[in-house]
Amino acid sequence: MKILLLNQAFYPDVVSTAQHAADLAMRLTQAGHDVTVVCSSRGYDNPRTRFAKRERWNDVNVIRIGSTGFGKATKWRRAMDFGTFMASCAFRLCLLPHFDVFLAMTSPPLISFLASLAVPSKANNLVFWSMDLNPDEAIAAGWLAETSLSARVLSRMLLYSLKRAAVIVALDRFMKDRIEAKGIEAGKILVVPPWAHDDHVAFDSVGREEFRKLHGLSNKFVVMYSGNHSPCHPVDTLLDAAERLTDDGIAFCFVGGGSEFRKVQERAQHHGLRHVLCLPYQPFETLSASLSAADLHVVVMGDPYVGIVHPCKIYNVLALGIPFLYIGPGQSHVQDITTEAISGAYMATHGDVPRVVANIFRAKERTADVLPRPSQLSRRFSKDVLVRELISAIEQTDSRCDAGAGFSSEPA
Repeated sequence: MKILLLNQAFYPDVVSTAQHAADLAMRLTQAGHDVTVVCSSRGYDNPRTRFAKRERWNDVNVIRIGSTGFGKATKWRRAMDFGTFMASCAFRLCLLPHFDVFLAMTSPPLISFLASLAVPSKANNLVFWSMDLNPDEAIAAGWLAETSLSARVLSRMLLYSLKRAAVIVALDRFMKDRIEAKGIEAGKILVVPPWAHDDHVAFDSVGREEFRKLHGLSNKFVVMYSGNHSPCHPVDTLLDAAERLTDDGIAFCFVGGGSEFRKVQERAQHHGLRHVLCLPYQPFETLSASLSAADLHVVVMGDPYVGIVHPCKIYNVLALGIPFLYIGPGQSHVQDITTEAISGAYMATHGDVPRVVANIFRAKERTADVLPRPSQLSRRFSKDVLVRELISAIEQTDSRCDAGAGFSSEPA
């Protein structure tokens, strides 16, 4: 099959969607498919980073297109970058040959709409890989009023994309329910969580000590939030806890980027939190070392965002076997996982700083001299299992559409 993957970020970018897109594209070519990727020539988190315009990577034909590079500091800057990328993408699609399948992700928001307009003239079928839902996210964040003209137009665009798609990939049952509530038939929605990078991520005792020594974390109990810092994953409660825990041999490490990362840096500096360390995204090659440096990982889900975004970082944490603290609503995908009797899982809600502090102390007491072991659940979310399931759905697109077959509600 000839497959075109559309997403703003792709290898060698290190953001989550780039990594998952690269994993799938490489496995598709290994399965004998002809894969082309259209993505941005700029880094997702740092637009000053530039990548080659054309590249042949692991037999994947990568086409990187231009856009403005204003960054994410303000909404208009993000909108300009997204808009110019969409315009460049539309122009590029006009020049490309016909494909069997368009596989559209959700960065920038509603790129799936652009793909849906090109079906069937440029592709036989559309697979909508929903890494998040917009404008639902923008409405939940307060960036758009639900009754505004912009929100209504964008909602119509999303609905059009969902209806045109032959297959919709949702990340959890909450996202599936939200898509169904828009009037989409359940039979074409497949639930496939974003897998762990378990072929690259494993507990690394040597790398752990090197990372901790390099950043002055030796002999500290390290609480780590690693990944995208966005309004969907608010870390205010965690920072409130950090302000209370200044003299207990505990260090807080925030690793990554995103629109809220600068706020974390500014708050730590303003309050003189010398035990709070902020680091940029780490190279993929050293991801095991940086993640292994934590004694307690933190996974955060904003209350209004269940079913809209997904806590992807939980899967690498499960693969490492390091205890984690979840801060978020009771009804969520993370809570679904923790009901399966995972040891080393701690829970708190947003605003409950005393419980967060108590859980950190409890984890500190329990994890002394204990070697992390991968959770049994990590096998369910491994790359081999989930990529295989997603590829199978893509390969059956034509026959599934003809036969009207459906998917089961949960992944195997």
